[in-house]
Amino acid sequence: MIRINKKITITLFIAMLMLVNSVPVFGAEKYVHNPMENPKAAADIVVNPNAVYGYSPSPYSERLKEYADYDWSDPVFVEEMRKQRKEYHDSIKELYGMITAMKTAGADIKDIAIAVSTRRNEIRLESYKNDPVGLAKVKKSNLEKYGNENGGTPEYYYKKYGSWETVAEKALSTNAGADACLGMYDEYYDTYFITASSTQTSDNQSMVKAEADVYTVVSGDTLSSIARNKLGDSNKWILIFNLNKDVIKNPNLIIPGQSLKLQ
Repeated sequence: MIRINKKITITLFIAMLMLVNSVPVFGAEKYVHNPMENPKAAADIVVNPNAVYGYSPSPYSERLKEYADYDWSDPVFVEEMRKQRKEYHDSIKELYGMITAMKTAGADIKDIAIAVSTRRNEIRLESYKNDPVGLAKVKKSNLEKYGNENGGTPEYYYKKYGSWETVAEKALSTNAGADACLGMYDEYYDTYFITASSTQTSDNQSMVKAEADVYTVVSGDTLSSIARNKLGDSNKWILIFNLNKDVIKNPNLIIPGQSLKLQ
């Protein structure tokens, strides 16, 4: 009797393992590019097999938690949100024209960054013109995060990144998590990794290349600190590591005097 029970138990265990291994990864099949492989998107969303596009906002997301309780399985609701998001993406194209005009007029990078960052906040709020509830949620989120219901000020971002070039670059970025929830992740994939090459200064230097393309390691440096100071985001240490695998064998061990490519 005991032998029979053991055989049954083993058989059931094996069956359960096979079942678990056969479960598909919902959400990923919705896109050519998997949103969960993008750290910034993954921080804001969860895989939701019931959602129209396979993802919904995470209740733990700093930026999207206010939308976690919405019904993302409702195609009518999602389509309306998608339309609003598309309008926002279309409207942000205005910022590129603003940058070009200001460069032509001889504005310096600080003035450009302030103007673009401020206008982006306005555009974001304007996209909720037909959604007073959504607008209230965004303002509440902004107030909690930035201390300003209109969003982070240019000065806030300058203090955070220490570079007006980075402030301008960040103003052109989008929310990959929101796009994943709305079926737009592939369409705007390239914008999630946008560089400041589209926001060149008046002397035709790329804003990314305003900082040296090659950095020499000094005592006390880490890949994270270099990424934060030179690329505006400490999470980009992995990019530096991947570019310099010929000289870096251990990402936790870099040596003063090493020359590291930043692009």
